[in-house]
Amino acid sequence: MMSRSPLVRSRSAAVLSLVGNTPLVPLHFEAEQLTIYAKCEIFNPSGSIKDRFAKCVLVDAEQRGLLQPDSVIVECSSGNTGIAMSMIGATLGYQVRILMSASASEERRKIIRQLGAELVLFDSGGQYQTGIEMSRKMAAGDARVFMPRQFENPINAEDHDHCTGQEILKQMPGPIDAFVTGFGTGGTLAGCGKAIKRRWPKARIVAMEPADQALLAGECPCCHFIEGVADGFIPQLLRDAPLDGNIKVKSAEAMAMTRRLHREFGLLVGTSSGANVIAALQLAQELGPRSTVVTLLCDRAERYFSTPLFETAKN
Repeated sequence: MMSRSPLVRSRSAAVLSLVGNTPLVPLHFEAEQLTIYAKCEIFNPSGSIKDRFAKCVLVDAEQRGLLQPDSVIVECSSGNTGIAMSMIGATLGYQVRILMSASASEERRKIIRQLGAELVLFDSGGQYQTGIEMSRKMAAGDARVFMPRQFENPINAEDHDHCTGQEILKQMPGPIDAFVTGFGTGGTLAGCGKAIKRRWPKARIVAMEPADQALLAGECPCCHFIEGVADGFIPQLLRDAPLDGNIKVKSAEAMAMTRRLHREFGLLVGTSSGANVIAALQLAQELGPRSTVVTLLCDRAERYFSTPLFETAKN
């Protein structure tokens, strides 16, 4: 394990202690006469669920001696993982370089740069793999580069199994009938799904995906406005998820629900959270009003101010 000064160790421990153990809250929808349960990942220090992966993978890399004082953390991200890596990398004292699609929101770019990371934008042309290949080439040409590899690193799913999933089981009284969330890397669905299935074998584990890009339904990649999910390919980690089905959500419906969460619940969340809630309500409707359906509020809204989510906002 790399030796760090007492000041750096103290500083990093303070920030790392803020990651995880997020609240699980009931959301009562009067119009639908349904209640679902949402784990509020917006309470992580950088504002998204991706803080969990950034913490676990970088701490693990330090413990295994994979990170040195001159290491450069290089990761391809649609935004949230990039922000999380920039935050954790900063507090641990490492250089961070984030590769991100030029179509990502301006706010995400500013947050990453504000945290001191280098940002490299690329034109994906609808192919997220472009950035992944770029990161691999950087690693091949520079021995200092450490790649967290969020889309294929088994630590991603393992952390959600051992941490996020266990938190849900402790916080949720009684049986869980269904767990639903979108997928970017697939780590959350795989890890939380395994944890919940292990305790409640009859629970349904369901993937939410944009109706405009329903890859699990065999449809082709297309454009959608639910940032941070369905990056144009089925990730390796998702193949190990104990999935029982998928629910398709339209971008317009997701944005409408996200605004509803803002106005009715005071929860300033991003569009993927609205999409998750729509899928959870659909499941609750199918399973009955007494069912227990759990989903995630993945990130906060401040990284979406320049997106269509806020274009039609009214005073």
